[in-house]
Amino acid sequence: MAVYIWLTLTALALVGTYRWLLVRQVPSPPRQSMDADFYPVNGGWIVHRHAEHEAEATVVVMHGFLESPLYFARFYDDPRIELIMLVATGYQLPFHPSKTCNAPWATGNHHRPGTIAADAELVNLALEHLPSTRSLQVHGHSRGGAVVLEAARQRPDLFSTVEVLLEAPALPQGRPWKPQPAIARWFLPLVHLLWQGRPDAVFSRPIWGPLKKGEKRELIMAMPFNPASSRLMMSNLRDLLNWMETTGTDIYLHVQRGAILVPERDRILHSGAMLESARQAENLQIIEVADGSHFVLLDNPQSIPPLLRNP
Repeated sequence: MAVYIWLTLTALALVGTYRWLLVRQVPSPPRQSMDADFYPVNGGWIVHRHAEHEAEATVVVMHGFLESPLYFARFYDDPRIELIMLVATGYQLPFHPSKTCNAPWATGNHHRPGTIAADAELVNLALEHLPSTRSLQVHGHSRGGAVVLEAARQRPDLFSTVEVLLEAPALPQGRPWKPQPAIARWFLPLVHLLWQGRPDAVFSRPIWGPLKKGEKRELIMAMPFNPASSRLMMSNLRDLLNWMETTGTDIYLHVQRGAILVPERDRILHSGAMLESARQAENLQIIEVADGSHFVLLDNPQSIPPLLRNP
């Protein structure tokens, strides 16, 4: 009887600890200052940085899994660019909001927060209501590439004149570089907690590519703090894997022009599967990045096509 009670109490303690790991609030990531309009929308954020004078082009950016829009900030720091940055639903804001704005055009979220569909809806709200130019580019990295394609499927009318840039993207029928068994994902909340204690401990893994740039190291060290909870992180991952497996390549019909960048040495997503899928996108150019890591914009910025601007 005593053994039974001890086992029961141990099991309850383990279940309670696991639930705590899932729902506990993750500490905030390091925040930067930015002069922009900040719109809290449906559990995410739309950050609208205006051009200093008349904008020559508008770029909408969607970050990847565990990332933040800071991934794009330096690359698109040209004051002639109107930059609209999305912070995924359930992610923490990596900025000090200088001006929080009401978004009367923001309808209720029709999709579960933390999903590709919910973040795609966020992209479309920004794309429909905020750009001031007709030179429009939507740039998605990694999971953000899937979000951009899903946004085009939800609102193909908004993408009829948009140039899309899908960088090392999660694509239909794609897969991870090294799939993990489902049981391994059960331990992610504990891994997440330990990673927050030692955010630099992951640098020894080969998945990151070159780590000489301080900017890249800072972005990686902020990753465990970007999602607001381990539950959100796990929902992101399950939904992403399901989206790649169940989405057909007919989704490419909703994008009219742009490019897919496929890095040769991606160690997050499988380059071969990415390339095979990309070949089904008749309207998009394929750019293969020799020796490129998953982080093309940081490691091989010269591979990013030049931005189309207003004449």
